[in-house]
Amino acid sequence: MADLFDTVASTPAPGPRPLADRLRPQRLADVIGQEKVLSRDGPLGAMLAAGSLSSLILWGPPGVGKTTIARLLADETDLAFVQISAIFSGVPELRKVFETAKIRRQNGREGKAGGTLLFVDEIHRFNKAQQDGFLPYMEDGTILLVGATTENPSFELNAALLSRAQVIVLDRLNLTDLERLAQRAEQELGRALPLKGEAREALLEMADGDGRALLNLIEQIAAWKTDAPLDRDALSTRLMRRASKYDKAGDEHYNLISALHKSVRGSDPDAALYWFARMLEGGEDPRFLARRITRMAVEDIGLADPQAQAVCLESWQTYERLGSPEGELALAQAVVYLALAPKSNAVYVAYKAARAAARDTGSLPPPKHILNAPTRMMKDMGFGSGYAYDHEAEDGFSGQDYFPEGMKRPVWYLPPDRGFERELKKRIEYFAKLRVRRQGG
Repeated sequence: MADLFDTVASTPAPGPRPLADRLRPQRLADVIGQEKVLSRDGPLGAMLAAGSLSSLILWGPPGVGKTTIARLLADETDLAFVQISAIFSGVPELRKVFETAKIRRQNGREGKAGGTLLFVDEIHRFNKAQQDGFLPYMEDGTILLVGATTENPSFELNAALLSRAQVIVLDRLNLTDLERLAQRAEQELGRALPLKGEAREALLEMADGDGRALLNLIEQIAAWKTDAPLDRDALSTRLMRRASKYDKAGDEHYNLISALHKSVRGSDPDAALYWFARMLEGGEDPRFLARRITRMAVEDIGLADPQAQAVCLESWQTYERLGSPEGELALAQAVVYLALAPKSNAVYVAYKAARAAARDTGSLPPPKHILNAPTRMMKDMGFGSGYAYDHEAEDGFSGQDYFPEGMKRPVWYLPPDRGFERELKKRIEYFAKLRVRRQGG
């Protein structure tokens, strides 16, 4: 995918240059929004100051300057800049690039040291074998690789490549950054945008952290013939709001569901509703959300409020009957209920501990006294011998040991003193006292 101030085709189309191209920074100091990376104390600034630039993976959303930074790094280090896209390039193209880089390195080029900065846009699109193809040329210095990706490198790039490149995280542009960019655009256009204050704020919000998207919107506004400044409503009528960046199979999907889950766990209904709405606006399947909020009820609320799970299941069923958009309100209601419910992961913790113990103890059999004895031989072997029928015991509790023989009795379920588990805690303490009494402790 293209990036902020990205390169234009080698043979430009007729007509005026796009605003984004005209505003392309000529120095790293002019790049907006990535000061923490490019400052002298930042990772890239420190590398340049030390004269030790290494291969890089630039990870960030669209429109934050990945291509521009790569091009300017080549200028700063006196390297030849070569750009390819993983979407349109394959093994033959890569071989040509590597061969040319070898020749350039051997002979020098245009008075330069002969090095090549190879910028690979959408590098995560290359498969693992293609990624391995870069390694020998990175190791022998034929190329200095700068890859750009919108996807999490730890998931999309192989370990060998990541071990030879430093990952640099670039942030989406905030509203202050976008305002600075808008002011640059006005200087380039020679006039102010015909927008009232609230409309200008709406414009920056429409860009959604993407610098190029903002410049494209500004170009549209600059072409309008208007005598009076536009307000927010007029702007919204003329411009379509930019679709949210949301990949239902990518990082954003997992980031937002994590934000929703943690907001519920943190008992913040407003934040939970916000992330729930963000996912719906991004086109998420409400059934996925129904499944995940049910999981939240089980994991983070559990028996502190046994009704929470029922609320989720009922909201899920309501959605299935009503569909969208009416049924989404039922899911929103469940989200609010979960956020305000008492929280407990005691069963979740106990369950994981029980699973770990089950793995560790292998195939230990149940104690003989709780085994059934349907045959005479099994009775003779002691199966079921000594079993105490709890309904016949005092208080309906025998206090027998139901763990395998020789296994020390564990305590995994520790309910907190919250919600309904306050009552369960009392019951556990009650049975523990009876057990000690029955076993003669």
